[in-house]
Amino acid sequence: MRSLDTSVVLLREAQPADADEVASVHVRSWQVGYRDLLPAEYLGSLRPRDRALHYTFGDPDPLKPATIVAVEGDTICGFATTGPAGNGDGTGELLALYVDPDRWGLGIGRSLLADARARMARRGCERAILWMLVGNVRAERFYRIDGWAPTGTRRQDTLWAVTVAEIGYGRPLT
Repeated sequence: MRSLDTSVVLLREAQPADADEVASVHVRSWQVGYRDLLPAEYLGSLRPRDRALHYTFGDPDPLKPATIVAVEGDTICGFATTGPAGNGDGTGELLALYVDPDRWGLGIGRSLLADARARMARRGCERAILWMLVGNVRAERFYRIDGWAPTGTRRQDTLWAVTVAEIGYGRPLT
């Protein structure tokens, strides 16, 4: 595994001006990471600008999603979005975690994940959940190493105009 010089990667709150860069990471991650899980034609049609229009970075409302970005030099190379799970029991949800495929294996994802867990815990969450595409072996391995485990729940969800099958994972934050 390659290693990351953590002194050159900064984690910070996403700002509205970050939307285009975050969207580029988001789209590239989908196109590479989901190439065996989603139709190639669909992945090829994704455009960062379309995705960027949906972000609402910088909203201080604790009931809204919050995004952190990993910045290397002047370039955003990853991001994580967290928010309340919506079930009202104080569970947090990791809504998204993506790293530019050119930066995979350097520890950026682990840094983002640790920070996302800490942020949920600071907001009073004792437990966290996430949803991942069924068959996403790379993500399953990544999250299991961090202590996440399947919850036994599955769902169908529509993401970016494609319906996917997802499996729930969870872990304690305390």
